Amino acid sequence: MSLLQRFKDHIQRQHLFTPKDKLLLAVSGGVDSVALCELCKQAGYDFIIAHCNFRLRGEESDRDEAFVKELGLKYKAEVKVKRFETGKYAADNKLSVQEAARQLRYDWFHELMNQLTNKPAIRLLTAHHAGDNNETLLMNFFRGTGLHGLTGIPEKSGYIRRPLLHFSKEELIAFTEENNLEYVEDSSNRSSKYTRNYFRNELIPALQKVFPKVNENLQDNISRFREIESLYKLSVGAIKSKLIRKKGNELHIPVKQLLGYNNRALMYEIIVDFGFTEKQVDEVIKLGSSESGKYMDSPGADYRIIKHRHWFIISPVQTAVAETIIIEKNDTSIVFEGGKLQIEETSSLQPATSNLTACLDAKEIRYPLILRKWKTGDYFYPLGMMNQPAGRQGKKKIARFLMDLKLSKPEKEKVWVIESNKRIVWVVAYRIDERFKVTSKTKKVLQLSLHS
Repeated sequence: MSLLQRFKDHIQRQHLFTPKDKLLLAVSGGVDSVALCELCKQAGYDFIIAHCNFRLRGEESDRDEAFVKELGLKYKAEVKVKRFETGKYAADNKLSVQEAARQLRYDWFHELMNQLTNKPAIRLLTAHHAGDNNETLLMNFFRGTGLHGLTGIPEKSGYIRRPLLHFSKEELIAFTEENNLEYVEDSSNRSSKYTRNYFRNELIPALQKVFPKVNENLQDNISRFREIESLYKLSVGAIKSKLIRKKGNELHIPVKQLLGYNNRALMYEIIVDFGFTEKQVDEVIKLGSSESGKYMDSPGADYRIIKHRHWFIISPVQTAVAETIIIEKNDTSIVFEGGKLQIEETSSLQPATSNLTACLDAKEIRYPLILRKWKTGDYFYPLGMMNQPAGRQGKKKIARFLMDLKLSKPEKEKVWVIESNKRIVWVVAYRIDERFKVTSKTKKVLQLSLHS
């Protein structure tokens, strides 16, 4: 069967795209992307060409740009070109040239895709082939990776499609020769100073001397790892559905149950979607034995994991959307769903009387404070109720306290509390706890004021 027929059959079988779709082809001018252009033309697909000039190889980079523009004329296809100051971008952002080029390329492709949304369904096609996939697998393995890193390059990723992943470099070269296609050579591909080129030019050829079918074997391994990953995801998904309770924008996970699995992979799969890394799994385990109120942030500081009593809470750091908020000693204000909380430590011993201001004995406070929605089971000692007859001496469930206030259900759902060392110090905007009130022995006052 011809390469063209196998190409068309594979696209249809894997539902990569349809003849009605508009395609944006990433074309460097090398043999892979030239073969992709010809295959798409012979298969009857409508496409636009996009070319990146990274200006890293002087005249050769400009030669490649001119060649791709000629391809556009040949195929009567629109050609979009972007020139980049790749070296400067890499230096400014402390990236390798390879990583800088990758970021610039895909950022531009994303811009183009947004510009083309008024056309029929758009798919971005890259010319990655089986050899690229094998190199990616090996690079991931040697740098350190989880199971997903062993599945190679995804054939589908959002709007990106890689229809050549199942075809070898040799097959693409043979196709260009059969069709008398011209292409340009990137001289930097001969240099092994770049990681991928080292694997391509040095390591894999060395492995082939011992294992002649190494490329075929690696392709088979990628297929196996993908099948294994699908089973792995089913198992992990079932465990996660048992463990995790979703509450608004937060996930609540019982610490004892999670740690009871004694499985780092499971812990990683839970935290990875929130920007945490595999290297932080040990920190999560350590957090499990910490006292309530301790927490850790993701590297991007978008999410944090809070140890709250017997739970891990994964919460947005942005307090305006979080439902469990950490207040540190040096914080002066917190914006949250219920308003803005002003925080001040003062020597004034004249506490305010407003329900919107809580004045607390600072020496009784343990940081961090936790600002959160109240929940069933919460209790406190409302101010003025400690000197009660024998019994519970003023201890009161917050549910009962709010019922006595005759709050409606929607009003109750908006009530927040602040706790210190597992003890509620203030039912925000309603009543402080007797144990934290200012007395004649108070030297410093922690003043919390709620503003709309």
